[in-house]
Amino acid sequence: MGEVDQSTGAAIQMILMMVVIVVAFYFFLIRPQSKKQKEDEAMRNNLEIGDEITTIGGIVGRVVSINEDTDSMVIETGADRTKLRLKRWALSSVNSENDKKEKKEKKDKKDEKKK
Repeated sequence: MGEVDQSTGAAIQMILMMVVIVVAFYFFLIRPQSKKQKEDEAMRNNLEIGDEITTIGGIVGRVVSINEDTDSMVIETGADRTKLRLKRWALSSVNSENDKKEKKEKKDKKDEKKK
């Protein structure tokens, strides 16, 4: 009877350890990734004409038009205003004017606190 109780206890302990590992994987890998995907999707859906963007290839430009039917956009880049047509999934980040103002205000507040 003692050996059976030990082997049952070891099996339960092994199962509990596996459950703990699966839960840890969920909270450290799966959940943050799905949260990041939702944020990226919201960023792409809230894109507006005039926003300054960066693509996944590193191209920086300003959105000129958005086509909802084909899920694409046209951006202008550089001083010669070269126009490129891109799919929304190629968008890496949006640097709108409001974001720039907010960053500047936060920086100014930090500088004031240091003084």
